[in-house]
Amino acid sequence: MQASVRRYQRPASNTHIANKRRTPWRPHVRPHAAPSVVVDVAPQALQYGKELESAKAAVRLASKLCQIVQRQLSAEERVDKKDDSPVTVADYGAQAVVAWALQRADPSSRLSMVAEEDSAELRRPAGRPMLERITQLINSVISEAEPGAQLSPEEVLELIDLGGSPGGPTGRHWVLDPIDGTRGFVGMRQYAVCLGMLQDGEVVLGVLGCPNLPQGSVVEEDGLEGAAQRAAAAAAAAAGSSSSTTTTSSGSSVGCLFSAHRNHGAYAEPLWDESSAPVQIRVEDVSDPRDARFMESVESRHSSHSTTAAMARELGVVLPPLRMDSQVKYGLLSRGCASIFMRFPPPAYKEKIWDHAAGFVIVEEAGGLVTDAAGVRLDFSRGRFLHPLDRGIIAAPPALHEQLVKAATKVVPPSPSPSPSPAPAGGKSGQ
Repeated sequence: MQASVRRYQRPASNTHIANKRRTPWRPHVRPHAAPSVVVDVAPQALQYGKELESAKAAVRLASKLCQIVQRQLSAEERVDKKDDSPVTVADYGAQAVVAWALQRADPSSRLSMVAEEDSAELRRPAGRPMLERITQLINSVISEAEPGAQLSPEEVLELIDLGGSPGGPTGRHWVLDPIDGTRGFVGMRQYAVCLGMLQDGEVVLGVLGCPNLPQGSVVEEDGLEGAAQRAAAAAAAAAGSSSSTTTTSSGSSVGCLFSAHRNHGAYAEPLWDESSAPVQIRVEDVSDPRDARFMESVESRHSSHSTTAAMARELGVVLPPLRMDSQVKYGLLSRGCASIFMRFPPPAYKEKIWDHAAGFVIVEEAGGLVTDAAGVRLDFSRGRFLHPLDRGIIAAPPALHEQLVKAATKVVPPSPSPSPSPAPAGGKSGQ
């Protein structure tokens, strides 16, 4: 690698994290492990505390809408984009709900949001029935947060289009993927509502809502079709027992909310139980690849399974991959349920910032590293896309991450002209 390419450096305020032994957040997997510590994260103690609470509330509302839709999704409630990716009433509805919630939390400020969807299809005559359905869903959800609140179809269109911000290196921009893993959502698998906040080009907040994800042990079948049905059965069982906690038959609660505030750590809590205190989480301190479990996408459309398999062989990983849709993988890495996440898309593919922003800050605040394949930290300050990006994305604890970067030079050789160093980001990035 040429000297002009700078490797990732931990922010100075977090260097102690990389040197400490991690205690994965697995209350159902390791009953004899040291108990997790509940840390006071009162909003007034954090620089962006109010914004974090608003983000968590917005993601919870959007997750509720998505859960309703997934359980009754029909062919009439989805369309296909030009790139053949599906978009459902939940994608549109979740984006509008998040915009509504953020505006409601701070009505004096102009909302700048970089989000995946726009209202073009819904503004066409053929899209009117879907728009009416979306509006109905939104009103059923927001009325729980604000009794009597009702939006018109035209107001819904305006909220969706608030996601058209170009982003950039200055000011504040919310970054939203209303449903990350829409194919997983349609396939009744895992998905996530992903919301991050950029301040002067640096990701300072991240929240992931994962409705179908167990809070305890995670196995291969949790990433496959049927995850939604198991979550629904668990919810029905919980309702029958008058419990506020949704649990599976094995006793593991379902529905996770991950969050992080820059320089204040990463946390996990139940998605549906707002009374539970957040628990601080850490990546698993693994340095021997033989002890590592790597994650990859369920589908190979945007990530090469053959490349990740070759990387695993080169590194000496012996455990089979854990395949999950969406930024759920970042959440699992942060709480120690796996040790590596690799993504190697086709060379022409352009990564969008909403596909990584929330998970990126959560992993970093849990003590992990997230970079491109050359070891360069991801740069979210350049607009709606992550560029330049060298070959792919790798995320892992520091010791494994260094080995992954070396393996990538052999398995996926860099192009003749390496990626330039990212532009200096705002905030305390340490670069």
